[in-house]
Amino acid sequence: MVNYNWDCKTVDAYIKQNEESDVVYNVHWRVTGVSTELNSEGEPYTVTNIGTQTLSTDSTTGFIPFDEVTNEEVVAWTKSAMGEEEVASLEANIASQIDLLINPTSVTLTIGE
Repeated sequence: MVNYNWDCKTVDAYIKQNEESDVVYNVHWRVTGVSTELNSEGEPYTVTNIGTQTLSTDSTTGFIPFDEVTNEEVVAWTKSAMGEEEVASLEANIASQIDLLINPTSVTLTIGE
């Protein structure tokens, strides 16, 4: 099993737009998958993917002042902008990478002289 931690705390914002200040339009997201299975050192397997997601600012209904915005709200905005399919694909990719750490299918070897 893999648990996902979405960090969407870094954003780009328009200084001023439609009479509002600090309007978030781009999110720098970091998603970390943490397995419930532990490695030989007792640590969980982890994989992190990073990216950006543009948000629509065409209609800013229910505008929240930046100093009141939480990571959870920005995560919700980001997931909504991505769409369920892309979010599921991203999390499945992380789970697949973790599975390859747990059950590797290849190794790197060095040929001796």
